[in-house]
Parts: sequence; structure tokens; C-alpha cells
Amino acid sequence: MNTTKTIVIALGGNALLDPNTNGSVSEQIRTIERSCATIAQIIARGYRVAITHGNGPQVGNLLIQQEEAKDIVPPLPLDVCGAMTQGQLGYLIQQKLREALGQLGIARPVVTVVTQVEVDPNDPAFADPTKPIGPFYAERERLVLEQKGYILKRVGRGSKPWRRVVASPEPKDIVEIESIKELIATGSIVIACGGGGVPVVREGGHWRGVEAVIDKDLASALLAEELEAEILLILTNVERVALHFGTPQQVFIDRMSVREARRYLQEGHFPAGSMGPKVEAAIRFVESGGERAYITSLEKACEALEGRAGTEVSERVTAG
Repeated sequence: MNTTKTIVIALGGNALLDPNTNGSVSEQIRTIERSCATIAQIIARGYRVAITHGNGPQVGNLLIQQEEAKDIVPPLPLDVCGAMTQGQLGYLIQQKLREALGQLGIARPVVTVVTQVEVDPNDPAFADPTKPIGPFYAERERLVLEQKGYILKRVGRGSKPWRRVVASPEPKDIVEIESIKELIATGSIVIACGGGGVPVVREGGHWRGVEAVIDKDLASALLAEELEAEILLILTNVERVALHFGTPQQVFIDRMSVREARRYLQEGHFPAGSMGPKVEAAIRFVESGGERAYITSLEKACEALEGRAGTEVSERVTAG
């Protein structure tokens, strides 16, 4: 199969770190190797490819390290931790994807762009932070952290029920988009918008990082739109989207039109903390002019692109 279409592949957390492992770098490498083998198969079909990825477990671990070492070295702010995990994961994906491509006889540059994503400083999300990050805290720790300006919410049980929450603002613009376009145009495979990108606000002629987390899937949709990609492939831990998920009435969906997807989203079938952002990202991408978005598992990615697996979201298809 030869194609000149551009595809943005959004890797979910399970494609980078198996939740059943201890989270070590060696375990991450093994998981990333499996993911890169699939991506290499897609590249071998002739697609121009950009890759995005989550960073939740990695940035969470890094924040724990910051807290544990705060009496020895000054802790780093969240935006810097986000940039660090972009580099960390980009490095591993670059390395393992080049190896996977080499096994197929393909020599292509693989490049990571540490990406800044502009957000609106007046985004309503800043007034109501909801995104949990980092470790859990005890009551006495909560009081100290709140004096530092952190916002904490009770999200667990036991002796450490408190967790820091930050805003999750809308992605507005990708600062490095022109560089990403040039790299893809010259044949590079680009890893960008890791973890949703580093959230920044514009202050005059300067950029400033903010304490926030951008949803990775929404940032992926924006990247796909800016690249004028034909396909957005969102990889998660289930093969297809379902209505009434986890109930006796559960129904898997093979295809949805944008109108159907929007209706199901409004009816509450796709929770905000799981499938909701993925469906919203698919809708936004197609509404912006993209041909098709797919939501599926890593294992079914190639079959989804052939129309044999996953859930397709496009302009005029009927749910099934």
C-alpha cells in the first residue's frame, strides 16, 4: 500500500508504560518496543507520520522525586517537569522506532520536538482546577502545600487522601508548528506535543510556562488540524468505543458520524476522565476538515486503518 497521507498517532499511556509493571525504564522500553513495532508497520504503508503521547505516569513519578528531594535541591515547576518527560519519552521512542524501521529496511529520521502549546490565561479551567497530578498527601502535608499556593482536593481514602490538582485549559496554538511542518515535509517522523505539550501563555513578546496540564488527545487533534492531516489515530486500552460501557446494555460502535458522536457525548456515554476527551478530539478533528479519526487499541491499529477494527468517526457514517 502506497499513500501520501499524513496521520497523527496519539499513543495512550498503556502504549508507553504497562500498568502491571514496576515503571522502571527497562519496563518502559519493553512496552515502547511493542508500540514502535506497530508504528513502523504503519510507516511502511507510506504514511507521513507525527506521533503524540501521554506522560501521566512519568510526570507523576518525576513530581514524587521533586517532593522527596526538596530539602536537598529546589523542586522544579510543573512546566519544566512536562518538558523533561517530553525529552525522556521522545528519546526512548526515537531510539526504538528507528530500530523497528531498520528491521523493515526503512531508513527515516525520527525527531522529537519539545513542544510548547499556547493556552489562554483567562481560560475558565484556571478558576476550577480538576486535573490530579503527583503523589497523595496526608492532612499535615496538605496544610503546608496550601501555604505554598497549591490547590489540593480529597480524591482518595486512608492516611493520604489529598492530591494536588491543576487546571486543564484548552490548547489554542502550537508554538513550534512551523518547525514540525518542515520536518515532516522533508521526510522526518516527528514526535511532538508529548503530554499535551508544555502549556504556555504569551506575555507581550515572551512566553511563560504555567502550572497546568493540557489534554493529550485535544492537543493531538489540534496538531492534526494544523498539519492538515487526513487521519487521526487515537490509541487507547480498548478496541472500540462503547455505549453504556460496563453495563448489561453495553453496545460497541464500529462507526459514528460527527453528529452521532456529539449526541452520544452529550448524553453522557463517554466520561470526561476516560473516553470523553478521545471522542471530543475525534469530533474536532473531523469538523476541522480531517477525513477520519479512529479510536482503537495498539494491537488493532493497522486493522483499524483498513476499516476492520476500532471505532471510526467521520462526517457521514452511520453507527453500527
